[in-house]
Amino acid sequence: MVVIGMLVTLLAAIGVSAWAQPAPPRPGMEGGMGHHGMRDGMDGPGMMFHGSPEHMGRMIDHMLDGLNASDAQRSQIKQIAAQTAADLKAQAAAGRGLRQRGMQIFTAPTVDANAAEELRQQMLQQHDQMSRRVTQAMVAVANVLTPEQRATVGERMRDRQSRMEERMKRMERAAPGR
Repeated sequence: MVVIGMLVTLLAAIGVSAWAQPAPPRPGMEGGMGHHGMRDGMDGPGMMFHGSPEHMGRMIDHMLDGLNASDAQRSQIKQIAAQTAADLKAQAAAGRGLRQRGMQIFTAPTVDANAAEELRQQMLQQHDQMSRRVTQAMVAVANVLTPEQRATVGERMRDRQSRMEERMKRMERAAPGR
């Protein structure tokens, strides 16, 4: 029973790690983008920090459209996004190494519970670092915008969330028992 419990813990740690990382691009999907331009399973403010510099620039310009954002604001936000993306890319590489280590632990002839727990702790730290970095960037972006601009962005995000929830409800009704 203890071994089964440890195995479940290890699988949960690997699953959380895999869930929190960007999905690899699907075959035929340009740049890993899925339906309506959303990265598979990812959406929200943190999306500003993923993708090519050109893609990030387009996303930022789209976010700032209609806000009367100055060229200086656009430039500052693009710089914040570029630095954050570089930092997250390095952290994601570390996360891949942890997931590989998890598979080594899981596939070993004897599962080492202590190693699994140590790995789980490392994964938590790694995810915390990534979350902290995105939060720092979001605060930096917020400080570039005026309160009125932030309110407009917030309204757009609420509207988008509402549309997404409605779309999910329609999908659930269209595919019962799935």
